[in-house]
Amino acid sequence: MKQQERTQRTMQRILAGAVEEFGTNSYENASINTICTKNKIAKGLVYHNFKGKDELYLECVRICYEHLLDHLRGGMPAPQNAQADLQKMMQLRQEFFEQNPHYSNIFFNTVLHPPRHLQKEIGEIRRPFEEFCTEYYRCALQNLTLREGISADTALNCFVIFAEMFNGYFQAKTESGSDYRSLIEDHEGKLCALLDILLYGIACPL
Repeated sequence: MKQQERTQRTMQRILAGAVEEFGTNSYENASINTICTKNKIAKGLVYHNFKGKDELYLECVRICYEHLLDHLRGGMPAPQNAQADLQKMMQLRQEFFEQNPHYSNIFFNTVLHPPRHLQKEIGEIRRPFEEFCTEYYRCALQNLTLREGISADTALNCFVIFAEMFNGYFQAKTESGSDYRSLIEDHEGKLCALLDILLYGIACPL
């Protein structure tokens, strides 16, 4: 086996072990020692390829978001009906998390409980995902008749503000010690319904 192939296989083993570890535990509770022990990888090999826990974690976050984005891009139809389009996006998102529980844990840790010292780097990694969602929302809104005085940009800003407040609400619950798995289920369960309310309001038209 050539050196390049050995190096590639070593990287794959390290990353597979790291995704499992960070996908099972929070950043704080994950351990490079555990990754090495469970996967029979010499610690020196990890530090030869990564500067430390931060860099390894961020690489797992990057992989998670790339795979999620590929899944969404591959399954989303061209926007036609705002309500159906957003439901489809949520369906694909939930499907991805069900099929990839380790990525699910990594994703929600970056949303609800990101390591404070890595928030800037995580934000950079999340940017393509957020840009994709924003553009899809923009296209979906074009298929709605907006209220008088509400521009597409205003409506889009409402989506962005809503997302920040919604995630902030669950971040506060995380910090208060609420059960993490229950929070994730509650987050996903309420998101679709609240997006529908954001689009159509809470009152029946007179």
